[in-house]
Amino acid sequence: MIQARDITKRFGTLEVLRGVDVDIRECEVVGIVGPSGAGKTTLLQILGTLDTPDSGSVKINDVDVVKLRGKELARFRNRNIGFVFQFHQLLPEFSTLENVMIPALISGAGRADAEKRAAELLEYMGLSGRLTHKPAQLSGGERQRVAVARALVNSPKVVLADEPSGSLDSQNKRELHQLFFKLREELRQTFVIVTHDETLAAECDRVLHMRDGVIVAPGEP
Repeated sequence: MIQARDITKRFGTLEVLRGVDVDIRECEVVGIVGPSGAGKTTLLQILGTLDTPDSGSVKINDVDVVKLRGKELARFRNRNIGFVFQFHQLLPEFSTLENVMIPALISGAGRADAEKRAAELLEYMGLSGRLTHKPAQLSGGERQRVAVARALVNSPKVVLADEPSGSLDSQNKRELHQLFFKLREELRQTFVIVTHDETLAAECDRVLHMRDGVIVAPGEP
């Protein structure tokens, strides 16, 4: 589903990625681990079209996303890729329901359809009683579940998560990890997760180990 070949990226004189190859299959949960500075987040951003490589190709369902530009790229990203960040990135002035609706509205969905889809996902996440709450009124674990619902609202091909449990306590970490695998089993969702959490990494279908801008252990297919 995702095929990246010979990805390189340099920031000034710093070579962050040095010829990385990645294959992600549909309905996999793949972890990316490694020390700080290994290139994990840069790789995730390139796979998610938030950054472009200096060289190499990235194909998502046979679409070479490196060649997309402007509105075409934004449209592809909105419809095919979901994102979950460490600090949820919810908009504080909007309600839980409105935060989840935003990507659907951007994609061109009608307000009624977007609201229905968002409400269904929030109910699935166990947050049906929080639809009108602002992010400041939610716990850390609830905010991350809202962020996951937002990532899923357009039924993306893949969800990319960057340290999704990094700001959570142990109980909320466990619940978030269980949610990812529930989504894989019940919704056939694909996840690529950058993490320092050894428990989450151990539960993934495969783990890609990075060091000094390369994948040193690609995991078993």
